[in-house]
Amino acid sequence: MLTSRYSKPEFNPYGNDDPDDATENGPWEAPRSAGPLSAHVSLPGSKSLTNRELVLSAVASGPSRLRSPLHSRDTALMVQALKALGVGIEETPGTGEYGPDLVITPGELSGGASIDCGLAGTVMRFVPPLAALALGPVAFDGDPHARKRPMRTTIDSLRRLGVSVSDDGRGTLPFSLYGTGRVAGGTIEVDASASSQFVSALLLVGARFDNGLELRHTGDKLPSLPHIDMTIATLAGRGVRVENPSPGVWIVPPSPVAGLGVTLEPDLSNAAPFLAAALVASGSVTVQNWPDATSQVGAELERLLPLFGGVVTRSDGNLTVEGSGTIHGVELDLSFGGELVPALVALAALADGPSRFTGIGHLRGHETDRLDALATEVNALGGKVTVLEDGLAIDPQPLHGGLWRSYEDHRMATTGAIIGLAVDGVAIDDIGTTAKTLPEFPELWQQMIRPSAKPVDPLNLGLM
Repeated sequence: MLTSRYSKPEFNPYGNDDPDDATENGPWEAPRSAGPLSAHVSLPGSKSLTNRELVLSAVASGPSRLRSPLHSRDTALMVQALKALGVGIEETPGTGEYGPDLVITPGELSGGASIDCGLAGTVMRFVPPLAALALGPVAFDGDPHARKRPMRTTIDSLRRLGVSVSDDGRGTLPFSLYGTGRVAGGTIEVDASASSQFVSALLLVGARFDNGLELRHTGDKLPSLPHIDMTIATLAGRGVRVENPSPGVWIVPPSPVAGLGVTLEPDLSNAAPFLAAALVASGSVTVQNWPDATSQVGAELERLLPLFGGVVTRSDGNLTVEGSGTIHGVELDLSFGGELVPALVALAALADGPSRFTGIGHLRGHETDRLDALATEVNALGGKVTVLEDGLAIDPQPLHGGLWRSYEDHRMATTGAIIGLAVDGVAIDDIGTTAKTLPEFPELWQQMIRPSAKPVDPLNLGLM
């Protein structure tokens, strides 16, 4: 069993202090599988659930305790943002394998804060509506690429709610708002075609608006609906009822948000590269503590991986994927879960026939333009990936080694690692970017391939 290094004072799980030093230790050579796998993997908590529960705890009527939360750069940025707004958050010993529990004590929200969003979509989209409930100015900025991510829907929706926002017309970071300590709420329309996070952000705090919230989506499509379902489920767990009378309409009556003790599920989207590894290298990979029922998008892996040729079984609360080393091409609409796309593209690039993934045009606005990045990097290794208007077409070709660029995107980094299982000489330029949601990735990956291998020192992985 992997021993977490989070508790060591010298280990920084949130990535490099200086992004310019991200590659000072050189590229990370993706290990090639020497034979069939037989691995059991235990993963840290879900990033999506951890950050939703943190926001709800900040507006709750009493203290909350998050057991086995994720400790990563994205969750650290959320914790720092909430603390800056006056929320009390303390670490306390727990039974989780990957770090302490979090005890959150809500209080009167205060402005006069500057929020570093990093590259975390949940911070840059979830925190501004919460900050509108604070009294005083709040400024938002983030990493250089964060300034390219779409934020106009957040900015426009806040203005429709009567919040003063200054962005110099950019519709992106940086921007600032001035909170008055309350938001009237009521009915607003938004176009959330670029990200379901715009809807979740408003739903999470709508119950704290004076008149609640009636939210109407006006766009032609809405990606990643399961993430909205996740938001509604977390609200229900805290006694907040969300009505969904018709598609694209949500009503949140004003109501208190209960403090709660909650145990976070493992991150099933982070399970994708590990389970995909079984198909690439053959053998089996088991992810422990797989929930029987969940709102996480990663649960779709149980349905998707058999389409590529995997055999999926459940036993004793675990999920196992077995592979033969032969991967089939597929055609899929992946509009429900764009975060799974990078791992599935790796499988498609190694498949025995062409694949086509559609419904994922919104991935252009993620940590990087994932459609372009995936096509560019696979093609640089000899592949043939074509970018479509709303997806990717993959025509498998013999691949060769080379430098795989991560684009400061954790899922790009793990995609390169999957391909490296089958292709000699694949080197990830910055494996440290996995600290965004899974700081332990390099160590877990090495131990999956070579269970008896000496644990990898984060000092040599650019994680410091």
